[in-house]
This record gives sequence, structure tokens and C-alpha cells, in this order.
Amino acid sequence: MTGVRLIPDQDRRDLAAMCRDLLTAECPTTLARALHSPDGVRITPGLWKALAEAGVLGLGIEEGLGGSGGGLADLGVFCIEAGRALCPMVVHSTLHAALAVDWLGTGAARETWLPLLAAGSTRGTTALWSPRDASAVTPTLRARRDGDGWRLDGVADFVADADIADLIVVAAEADSGALGFVIDSGSSGVSARPLAMMGGHRAFTVGFDGVLVDDQRRVLGGLAEQDLRRVSNAAAALLCLDLMGVAEAVLQRTVDYIKMREQFGRPIASFQAAQHLVADMHIALAAARLAAQSAVFWIGRGRIGTRETAIAKMRADAVKKITLDAHQLHGGMGYVLDTDLHLFSERARVLATMGGGADTAAKWLADEMDWEVSH
Repeated sequence: MTGVRLIPDQDRRDLAAMCRDLLTAECPTTLARALHSPDGVRITPGLWKALAEAGVLGLGIEEGLGGSGGGLADLGVFCIEAGRALCPMVVHSTLHAALAVDWLGTGAARETWLPLLAAGSTRGTTALWSPRDASAVTPTLRARRDGDGWRLDGVADFVADADIADLIVVAAEADSGALGFVIDSGSSGVSARPLAMMGGHRAFTVGFDGVLVDDQRRVLGGLAEQDLRRVSNAAAALLCLDLMGVAEAVLQRTVDYIKMREQFGRPIASFQAAQHLVADMHIALAAARLAAQSAVFWIGRGRIGTRETAIAKMRADAVKKITLDAHQLHGGMGYVLDTDLHLFSERARVLATMGGGADTAAKWLADEMDWEVSH
């Protein structure tokens, strides 16, 4: 195959339909609304069980390790539907943890943790790159030898869902270079302090104070910078596809509303100004979707994919404007909380900035072009 498959095959369409049906049944918008409460339910047992039994949590994991044998593009199909349904972000955190263990881990680590993550018996999260700039993969933790094991010290910032994750995949700098570790979130010396975020998202500053790792199955081994960057790019590209689901849901809600809402005795949809605005929303969404799918396609085939991910992030920034235009077309109703439209616009604002916004992604692209010119 020499290019990106733009039209999904029947298997991908079936997967999308299955994910949509599952999320429609188990992930109502009332769940996303509940996240705005400090003690709101983060994820229901029914949704988590359904995702595990359907093989969604193991989509990117080979069958021999308990997964569904899919690839990154299959994870992308789910992410679009997850955005459309406002699926809790702890699902993404666990998928990213599984991806990191799969791509960075040794045989023993993969055989130990991937079946647990795929089965849904273990939840995970990652602290492998900067939340402000996903290109910054230099470890903030320090690892020092302690007998046959390691001691970890330092702080990881903005670790998503650290309070309900069973394990945290981290990188730490040792004398021999960067190493990866799978840390039990309940280990002695691990502490989590909540950070204020909008939209019901949960992130934490996680401290590591002499955390002992004496089980070799928890050591992923040496980490090359390009391998860490590929994982961070994959996570960023998947979040871009989540944003596509957000935009698709918002656009459909908006079209349905303006076809129903009348002004001056005729539907709003009959006015040229509304038609032009919806057309602009659709064009921006189509461009962003193709860019995100391209990034996932090439990263899934072994590329680091920095150029593709940068373009995807820059295009995905348009989703924020799509949600704002949706509020405008809804008029006063767009600012009534009962419509749930704000849930989508808040998710768009948060996800568009995770790992860096469009300006940060533009710098990645500029750096890539400068490197190509110099070489």
C-alpha cells in the first residue's frame, strides 16, 4: 500500500457501528455531565465491562497477549466514536498505557501487563511526555540503582486519571540513559495531588519519593528518544480523532436544530448566512479528519510521524471554532446547560491543548522542515 486508505473498508465500518451502539447504550451524556461534580462517577462498571468484553480495550494488542489483534487505525475508529459519545477519558488513558507497554516494553513486561489491560482488570495511565509539549520526552524522574532494583524520585505533572489508575507508565533518567517503568499507583512513595481542570477532566501532579521497583516485569528497558516520540505522537493523533467525533456530533446537532428552529416564519436552515456557516464547519471538519487519519495511518506503519501529527494537531484546532459556531447557530439555546452543547465545547478546548496547541504543533513542523533542509 502506497497511500492512505481514505474510505474505510467493511471491517472498519462494522467496528465503528459496534462502538457507536455500545457507547449509545452504556455512555449517555448524563455520565459526561456528572463529571462536572467533584464526586461524580468517572466511569460506570457497565461501560467498563462492555468495553472489555467487546475487545475495545485490547484493540491495539495482539491476540496472543489477550488483545483483539487490531492496529492503531482500529483504535482510531474507536476514538472517533468516543469523542462523539463523550466517553470518559480514563478509557483513553488506559489505551495509551497499553500502547506504551506494547511499543516500549520487553517481552516479560508485555506478557505481564498487556493481558490485564486488554481484559479491563487493570486501568492505566502514562507520564512519558510533557502535557504542554508532546515533543518534550526527556524524563523528569530520576532512577538510581538499589541492589537488583531501582529507586525513582521526582515529579510528573498533569498525569491524567492518576487517582483511579492501577498502574502508571513512566520514564526516568538513569546513568545509562532513559528507562521505562510500570509503577503500581499504590506503591509506597507515590503521591497524587489534584489539579484544577475544566470540563470534568481529572489530572494530577504525581510525586515519586524513593519508589522501589524490584520486579523486572515492571522494567520496560532502555528507551530511545525516537521511540518515545512515536508513542507521544500516536497518543496525540488518537486524541485528534476523538476531536473529530466531537465535531461530528456537534455538527449533526446543529443541523438538526436549525432545520427545526424557525425565525420569521421559516427554518433557520433556509437562511444563506446559516448555510454558509455550516458549510465552513463541514469543510474544516473534513480537512481535520483527513489529517488525523493520515497521522494514525503512518504512525501505525512504523513512522515516528512528527510531520503528520503536527499537521493533524494544527487542523484539529478548528474543532474549537466549530463548537463556538454551533453555539452561535443555536442562539440563546446554545448557552442553556440542559442542551449539553457545552460538554462538547469544553472537551474540544481541553483536548486541543493536550500535548500542546496548534502553535506548539507548528513549531514541530518547522523543526522537521529545518532538519530536512539541513540533511
